[in-house]
Amino acid sequence: MIGDRRGAAAFEMAIIYGFLMFSMFLPLADVAMAGFKFISAHQALRDMAQRIQYSPPSDITTAAGISTWQDSLPASVSGYTITPTVYCGSPGTLAPCTAADALPTVPKRYKLTTNFTAPAMTPGLVFCSTGCTVSYSIPFQ
Repeated sequence: MIGDRRGAAAFEMAIIYGFLMFSMFLPLADVAMAGFKFISAHQALRDMAQRIQYSPPSDITTAAGISTWQDSLPASVSGYTITPTVYCGSPGTLAPCTAADALPTVPKRYKLTTNFTAPAMTPGLVFCSTGCTVSYSIPFQ
C-alpha cells in the first residue's frame, strides 16, 4: 500500500527554493551591485572629464602648474574621489611635460581614476572588497 504523500512536494519546494536563493540569486545580486557601482564610478569619471575639457591646465610644463590645476578641480564627483593626471606625447609620459611635448602638435591626454568597493551579500563571494580601480582617458590640446 502506498503511504500518504500529501505535502511532500511543498516540503521539497521549500528546500529547492532555499538552495536557489543562496546558491544562485544572492551571487547574481552581488554581480549586479558590483556592476551598478562600476557604472556609477565610470559616470562620475565622465562627468569630471566633461568639466576638465572646459578648464585645461594653464601650464603643463611645471609641477606647480599641474598642482594648481588639480587643486582647482572638485575633490569628488557623485561621492567618488577622482585623481586627475596629465600625460604628454605618445606614448604618454606623466606631466610636467618638456617644452617639446607641450607643443600643440604633440598629443596630450587626461587620465582620470577612481576606486570603489562593492560589499558582498554572499559569504565567500567577493567583488572589489579591497577596491576596484576605474580609469577614463580623454585627449586634449
